Amino acid sequence: MSARPSRGVAPGRFPAALVILVLLAAACGGGEDPPATGATIVDDAPAPESDSDDGASPAAATDLQSTPAVDAPPVSGEPQAAAGAPADTASSGTSAAAPTTTALSIPEAPETDVPPPNADGENPPGRAPLADSSGREAVPSALADRSWPGFAALIPPDQIRSGGPPPDGIPAIDEPVFAPVGEVDFLADSEAVLALEINGDARAYPLQIMTWHELVNDTVGGVPVTISYCPLCNSSVAYDRNAAGRVLDFGTSGMLYQSSMVMYDRQTQSLWTHFDGLAVIGELIGTQLDFWPMAIVSWAAWRDAHPDGMVLTQETGYHRSYGRNPYVGYETSERLLTPAFQSTDIDERLPAKERVVGIRSAGQAIAVRHAHLTGRGAVEVELAGVPLVVWNLPGASSAIDAPELANGIDVGSTGVFERTLDGRLLSFTRSGDGFRDDETGSTWNLFGEATAGELAGNRLLAREFVDTFWFAWGTFEPTSSIVPPLG
Repeated sequence: MSARPSRGVAPGRFPAALVILVLLAAACGGGEDPPATGATIVDDAPAPESDSDDGASPAAATDLQSTPAVDAPPVSGEPQAAAGAPADTASSGTSAAAPTTTALSIPEAPETDVPPPNADGENPPGRAPLADSSGREAVPSALADRSWPGFAALIPPDQIRSGGPPPDGIPAIDEPVFAPVGEVDFLADSEAVLALEINGDARAYPLQIMTWHELVNDTVGGVPVTISYCPLCNSSVAYDRNAAGRVLDFGTSGMLYQSSMVMYDRQTQSLWTHFDGLAVIGELIGTQLDFWPMAIVSWAAWRDAHPDGMVLTQETGYHRSYGRNPYVGYETSERLLTPAFQSTDIDERLPAKERVVGIRSAGQAIAVRHAHLTGRGAVEVELAGVPLVVWNLPGASSAIDAPELANGIDVGSTGVFERTLDGRLLSFTRSGDGFRDDETGSTWNLFGEATAGELAGNRLLAREFVDTFWFAWGTFEPTSSIVPPLG
């Protein structure tokens, strides 16, 4: 997959109606599996109690739709993109220009006589213990107290809510162990993996592992990156960890914003939204992380295209039921839970749990409906003046459906690429287990590589996208257009 990192979308687009779905929290850290209250428990760890700021418990949640109750998955967190990210890093294949980022207007922090939280490295009374970090800087901690009056904030602090676990209760993987493709025997062909390639370094991160950890701090192709996956909104993002003149390490905060994981960086303990990589409260407020294009694809498709690739193994240092799904039934359930304090003003243009492929660039956003895409195989769109192709191949199972990930319903593998190659505009159709361009009849694989025909050996430029649920995309991108257009 040929690509360069792209800048996240600048803020200023947070809607007034916020939707934070708390689907119950995973259990905290240690050596036990993190189950969720009301979720299918795959090990013997006890379910945690909710520690919502307003005292609301999962039992007090109200559903947004009057559908039958099903097992609800554990709470997940996701990061969002930030401003002031590093310069683009060259990768193998064709280069891509980073989308334009609108300048941020950062509010000034109010003056206050209240001592800053955790400035001296000590935890404020009554706060959850903070993760140890050898790189911790002596600055006020938004993780310790996001409502400290000395903080400026891009979003109201009281709209970031506890999901149950404390910081790092869902432990990130900081020392990932990889194995060559030929040595991997724990994945079924249909299991989904996150596919990332930077500077010729191709890596796969199985969702059977990411579901239990959500974050991996890694270095790929010489570039420090964080791999993030939020089961709650079913989205994955790869971020460049170079930001604000330092290399950051990320952990899970145990909090949610707009149904999406909130990360924190261990250097300054600023809070970041997963869905767009933006630092919203804390020392690094307004910092925008760069994206690297990453896709959710089947293990079989990735393995066949990357025989020399490396795969994240189950040697994580934690005991988890890898391959088992703590979110049983979530994929096909129409039911959404939200705390009673939360607004129910969801974008109703599409069903909340409908899958979409979300693409954003230069302040514009578009959502391609999964049902429309899977029926055609390849859909051509244009965003910010750039012709793109979105394609899908069957064979990848949902990680949030059946008790065993390999048995989840087939949601397919998806990719988004620029259609222009060396100044020539190409059109594509799905053909067998790949794609064919109409201009030369060349055959292309899922990862944008021409494998046969006149253009064999060429690669399309991959674009950053999110394969997610509509409720998340519509909340974070309220002005998004929809393909095909509605009625």
